Amino acid sequence: MSPDLHFILLLALRMAVAAAFVVTASIITERSGPVMGALIATLPISAGPSYVFLALDHDAAFIAEGALASFPINAATMFFCLVYVFLAQRQNAVISVGGALAVWFLLAALERLVSWTLLDGFIANAIAFGICIPAFRRFQHVKKMPLITRRWYDIPLRATMVATLVALVVSLSRWVGPFVSGTIALFPVVLTSVTMILHPRIGGPATAAVIANGGWGMMGFSLSFVVLHFAALRFGSAIALSLALATCIGWNLVLWRLGRRRAAIAR
Repeated sequence: MSPDLHFILLLALRMAVAAAFVVTASIITERSGPVMGALIATLPISAGPSYVFLALDHDAAFIAEGALASFPINAATMFFCLVYVFLAQRQNAVISVGGALAVWFLLAALERLVSWTLLDGFIANAIAFGICIPAFRRFQHVKKMPLITRRWYDIPLRATMVATLVALVVSLSRWVGPFVSGTIALFPVVLTSVTMILHPRIGGPATAAVIANGGWGMMGFSLSFVVLHFAALRFGSAIALSLALATCIGWNLVLWRLGRRRAAIAR
């Protein structure tokens, strides 16, 4: 088998695995309601497969540097969410998602101008969460959440978007290095697909409520890159990725438990 054919087949397999992962996560999200759905959506549904396949092709130092680049990009994703939540109250899906993506690309481009340290990443995320979390509060609840009915193209669309992202990250990583790879891996493909699918169907305010409820979950997502950065060089990529995933899951389980406790008290 030629090296080119081997690469194409391996890439196709990786795309299929990533697609299967996002399909499973999407089905669970749709059946869980807005709050639980938001917590599932803030798990590394697209970034996780991207990093797994990067780890298969590169050493632990590459993964550690990629995580250092991904950490501040998470702040850009928070502002993506904030812009969408505000625009979605009055605008259609194209304007709302388009405006949010424009902000994300602008912030990602500005990130390229900075030689990021871990402290810089903490500062960027602290600013993002300090602004976005309080701003989300008044958009987290709607009078009535419409019933979500899935259309035939919903799951294939999400699977295709994530599979394409994985293909780009894996294919380009050999030439663009860990910094750009870590940036591309954090493109908000899941949030984009969720908003584009739900907004026309259940309305902007209801979709914004799903996104706004994910604010605290994004905090655990950002911390996972700190864990990945430190653990990759010390324990290797496999253990580091497992610890990063455990950080996301553990954080969201705590949030879920606290939410259930508050609901029980409110009764």
